Amino acid sequence: MSDNDFFGETWDEYQWERFLQEQDRNTEKYFRLLEKFVDHPERDKLIAREMGWDSCGDDAEIGEMADLLCGQEMECSGESSADDEQFDGFMKSPVYKETLHLHRWINNWIDSSDRAKDHPEAIRLATRSAACSAKLAAALCGDDLAELGMTIAYLKRALKASNDTLDAVAKLVEAGVLDKRRAAVARRHVFKIRNHIVDYMSGFRAEWRKRHGNT
Repeated sequence: MSDNDFFGETWDEYQWERFLQEQDRNTEKYFRLLEKFVDHPERDKLIAREMGWDSCGDDAEIGEMADLLCGQEMECSGESSADDEQFDGFMKSPVYKETLHLHRWINNWIDSSDRAKDHPEAIRLATRSAACSAKLAAALCGDDLAELGMTIAYLKRALKASNDTLDAVAKLVEAGVLDKRRAAVARRHVFKIRNHIVDYMSGFRAEWRKRHGNT
């Protein structure tokens, strides 16, 4: 999809942000309904009605709508040689390698600490760092220059997740679960990732201005 192919107009990062936020709300609503009606014999029809999917022609279309919500991160699927090449490129990038270092460090620390295993901020540390990696994959897998607005919007989400990760580190230190030496190691990994994200955003925004000006 190119900049000029999405609904006949070029979406900037703010339009993509609003779209992704709406998708987030729809996804949350879908899973709440799924939990509510999980054992109901008319589950799919009830969920479709609550989600406003009544206009969908048949069960297959309803299933497609649900699949879109569940897989909305638009990450590389590896279904073609092109996808393989794009994902391989992301896996070789410095920021991906740094996310691996961070994940490995978090997992090793949680496994070695009885206090960390069930602590809510330790769980938040693991989940938000994983979310950062997922948003980066969504942003950087594929043709980064094809849809600049979407790429920047996902990078902003990755940046938010990295900030949440730092906040979890701070709260773990305050709680006495994470010592200052280990916290410094975690922060070093996260700041390296954040620096890469900021550099990517700067580059893509410069490309946007070159194509579309400051509008």
